[in-house]
Amino acid sequence: IADRQEGIGVCGWILVSLSFLLVLITFPVSIWACMKVVREYERAVVFRLGRILSKKAKGPGMILVLPCTDTFIKVDLRTVTCKIPPQEILTRDAVTAQVDGVVHYEIHSAVSAVANITDVHSATLLLAQTTLRNVLGTWSLAQLLAGREEIAHSIQATLGSATEQWGVKVARVEIKDIRIPMALQRAMAAEAEAARETRAKVVAAEGEMNASKALQQASMVLAESPAGLQLRYLQTLTTVATQNNSTIVFPLPINMFGSLGQKSTGG
Repeated sequence: IADRQEGIGVCGWILVSLSFLLVLITFPVSIWACMKVVREYERAVVFRLGRILSKKAKGPGMILVLPCTDTFIKVDLRTVTCKIPPQEILTRDAVTAQVDGVVHYEIHSAVSAVANITDVHSATLLLAQTTLRNVLGTWSLAQLLAGREEIAHSIQATLGSATEQWGVKVARVEIKDIRIPMALQRAMAAEAEAARETRAKVVAAEGEMNASKALQQASMVLAESPAGLQLRYLQTLTTVATQNNSTIVFPLPINMFGSLGQKSTGG
């Protein structure tokens, strides 16, 4: 609609001329009805006898409209935050979930937003709900929980291509919350707990295996030196004595007493 190049015709120019003449006759009173102010974040789409004037929006600043022949619609170009209500979806692996999100969009073409659709904001919200349901239906639950960012980009691309002809640019899409049934939550928690216990047992078994290998190597080294084994035994006794207040019975080899007796006899 915005690209049509037809004029307003001879009758239209006659009416415009009469309107302009009326403004001149009633000047300067009529100037207050002709002057309109458009804010910085707004654009005005002016219709002259039902046709868009100049095929582009006016503003920002002050614009002039003719009474009786011109009408205008203001369009807000600021970013709009649209909350998507919770949607009941069925994932690819047949799991029911409720998903809601947020869409940020802005109007980049005021003429297209006015001429190509009745209510651009309502249409964008409804299309966002439908796109959310359609896109999430092609993902499994595990992908849905782990790949929110990728899903949001997919929804943004699909929604942006559909709203381009309305003059709407989708800036960002966010998946806000994913709710799954309580029974499924308990099952997933039990599965995660079992997986953690399995990993803990594996780590403990690997630690025992490494410790046994280290002890085997240490025993081989100590077997080559009986004095080293005795020193290690004495170090262990010292460690136990410093940590706990206890009485330690220390055995002495018999051959040590024999050697002591021989020395005393010889002296």
